[in-house]
Parts: sequence; C-alpha cells; structure tokens
Amino acid sequence: MADLEMPLTAHLEELRWRIVKSILAIGAGFLLAYLYADQLFEILIRPLTLAAEGSTVKIIGTGITEAFFTKLKVAAIAGVFLGSPVVLFQAWRFVSPGLHEEEKYHVIPFVLFGTAFFVGGGLFCYEFVFEVGYRFFLEQYATIGIEPAIRISEYLSFTSRMLLAFGVTFELPVVAFFLARTGMIDHNTLIAPWRYAIIVIVTVAAILTPGPDVASQMLLATPLLFLYVVSIGVAYVFGRPRPEEPEAPSDSTDLEPTSRGD
Repeated sequence: MADLEMPLTAHLEELRWRIVKSILAIGAGFLLAYLYADQLFEILIRPLTLAAEGSTVKIIGTGITEAFFTKLKVAAIAGVFLGSPVVLFQAWRFVSPGLHEEEKYHVIPFVLFGTAFFVGGGLFCYEFVFEVGYRFFLEQYATIGIEPAIRISEYLSFTSRMLLAFGVTFELPVVAFFLARTGMIDHNTLIAPWRYAIIVIVTVAAILTPGPDVASQMLLATPLLFLYVVSIGVAYVFGRPRPEEPEAPSDSTDLEPTSRGD
C-alpha cells in the first residue's frame, strides 16, 4: 500500500495534526463544560458528601484564585470525556493506513465501543469506587481523632486522575477485541505472560493513583485484573482463527528393508 511507503517525517506530520485535532476537540468540550462548571462541581463533590455521612468534613480553599481554577479543572475533566470520540477517531485514522482494507471499516464500532467503555470506566469509578474509597480514607481521620479539612485542589487532583485512569483501563477489552479480530493476538497470547501481566497491572495502578497508600492502588488494580480476564475471554470468543501450518512432508518412505544376498 502507498500509505505504508510514507517517509518518517510525513508520519510525524500526520501524527502532529491528529494530536492537534484531538486537542481542539477536548478544547471544545472544555468550553461547553465550563458553562455548567458549577453543576459539574456539585456532581464531583457528591461522593465525598455521601461518604462523610454522619461525620464532619470541611472542603476548603487556601488561595484567592482556587475557586476559579477549580472550575477550570472541572471543565477540563469533562472536556476529556466529551472529546473522547474525536480522540479515538483520530487514533484510528492514524493507524488505519497499516490495516487491511476490510479492517478499516471497523472504525465506527471502535469509536462507539471505545467511547462507551471510556465513559463507563469513569462512571464505574464514580458510582462504586469513590464512595468506598472516600469512606475508607475518612475513617482513618476518625481513628486518630482529627476532623478532616480537604483542600479542593487536592480533592480534584485525586478525583480527576482516578476518573481518567479508570476510563483508560476500561478500554482494555476493546483493544483486545480489535487486536484479536485483526489476528494480531489470540487468547493464548494474553494467557502466556499472566505472571508478568499481574506485575504490570499492580505497577500501573501504583503509577496512576496518587499517593503511596495501598488502598487507592487496590481500588484500581482489582478492576484491572478483572478486565484482563475479560480481555482473555473476548480474544477467545472473537479472535480470528489462525491458519493451520501445513504439515511438513515426511522424508521417510515406506520402503521395505533390502536383504543382502547370500
């Protein structure tokens, strides 16, 4: 294919424009979300409020500009989720020249399912992980008799990283599906290095979660392990069967042994 013969500079130029278009999409989502920043802030703060039921938790700001930058951060988080379909589409367009002709038509399901899993990962984190995690962290304050006062900037930093981390990691089955459909991997490819996969998952969870506490790392590592198992099942069910290697012709012949004459 001619696309594969593009020089490296042309590929880098295309990558640059794909990134620019993705940033513009996220920027457009940011501008739209900023109009509803107050409502979005109330949504993001709700898990902490629910986790603090029965106890006193203060959310504080320590800088004159912190409220303004809080709105910017909230809009930026929402902008990433709103712009995710365009980001996925641009990623597909960048790799599509290296695909077979029939594989290029997978762009629509890739974008749809990729967006659904990305948003679904964020919702899973919001609905199930935050309340459990925040309740655990607040209980640690109670055990040492301190009334928590949470800085809003630190709260949003933790919240945004967890939301994005879950969104990205929930893409694992989608990636496994399309790699399996294109014949690049199968379920055995994912099963073989399972010991190393566990180490990688725990390491990634430690990198993506802020702070050294084990609890927040396990909140991400546990769903990651589950998604790894799901990806193996996806690759097994939807994987393209690899062509069987032809048997090598046998060099041996069924010739009866010759006997020497007397």
